[in-house]
Amino acid sequence: MNDRPYHRSRFGRMARWTAVAAGHPFAFLLAVIAIVGWLLCGPLFGFSDTWQLVINTSTTIITFLMVFLVQNTQNRDSAAIHLKLDELIRAVDGAHNALLDLEDLEEDELEHIRRNYRAIAKLARAAIERGQSDTDVPEVER
Repeated sequence: MNDRPYHRSRFGRMARWTAVAAGHPFAFLLAVIAIVGWLLCGPLFGFSDTWQLVINTSTTIITFLMVFLVQNTQNRDSAAIHLKLDELIRAVDGAHNALLDLEDLEEDELEHIRRNYRAIAKLARAAIERGQSDTDVPEVER
């Protein structure tokens, strides 16, 4: 695997540029123009099967490629958000550093932690109902 930073790799630059370009209003306008052009060509081709196949094939190919591009962008954004949250957990006094890699835990481990936090939330709501503060830092069950 390449050690170069993602944004410096050829694919990274292409993916970022394509994602930005595809999300631009001009890209939508181009898509509308292409569809209108295809519709206007219908009478010239007698609304034939080939005429329909052109738009079907084109949209299928574009959709297929965009799925991978969107997934790549989503993965990159998700990794960046995880790193930012990890830094906040690490930097906050009293935060549980054991939560830094939650995304790597098994579902049953996540559910155990989720139950613990739900219990803390329930206690906090009960404290509010009694007119007390809910801003303390209770320990998470091990």
